[in-house]
Amino acid sequence: MTHRTVAAAAWAVPLLLSVACAPPPADIPSTFQGSWSASGRRHTLPTEGSRAAALVQLSGAVVLNAPAAGFQGEAIAFDDGGSVSAGRAVWTDAHGDRLFSAFTSDSLQSGRHIVATITGGTGRYAGVTGDYTLTWQYVIAGEDETVQGRTVDLQGRFSFANGSR
Repeated sequence: MTHRTVAAAAWAVPLLLSVACAPPPADIPSTFQGSWSASGRRHTLPTEGSRAAALVQLSGAVVLNAPAAGFQGEAIAFDDGGSVSAGRAVWTDAHGDRLFSAFTSDSLQSGRHIVATITGGTGRYAGVTGDYTLTWQYVIAGEDETVQGRTVDLQGRFSFANGSR
């Protein structure tokens, strides 16, 4: 192997790796699917109705399989005990880059469909927009106001605004 071959390989390998790891082009929306398992705490307040209002804080693993990616997901949500549920989520990848979203639902209970809007990101996700939906497969309430849950049919799409990628 000549010095010229070694030099060319040393230059080409990082270039190929950066292309392989780069996000999709800005003008091509990408889709994803996966799951989210989370646990946390719920704080409740009695209301005049049969259900209590609740503030829920959850965290856990978000695993996307198309494209393959893993995140630590955190969410804070408010359920008024009636018909309004809303919250915010942040997904943080292994590099510390984040995806932010806002979501709404009929109620934060088992079997409830949640609709979210991706509102932005940091690092490699700067300029991202999109949306996703999911359904909580189950929500288990334990002692001390602890809760655990898992989603099914987490799916969405994203794109990068104005060629920022």
